[in-house]
Amino acid sequence: MKTHVLRGSKAQIAENLAKISGEVREAIVFEEEPAPTSTAAAARDIFDEMRPYEAQGNTAVDDSREAVYSRVDGE
Repeated sequence: MKTHVLRGSKAQIAENLAKISGEVREAIVFEEEPAPTSTAAAARDIFDEMRPYEAQGNTAVDDSREAVYSRVDGE
């Protein structure tokens, strides 16, 4: 089986594809997504969907250098 990589504009790729005898089994298309134009969409918090999984920081933690670099039981 021989594979072909076709590059160019959509029209060029379609033209070159029509010239190839054989079966097309797969195509990869890169589609640019438009940038958000409204301020509401731009101001949307991109991390909002992860809020339920976010650490709340309610636990007291000893983050001193000594505590970070010393081993605890079982380490």
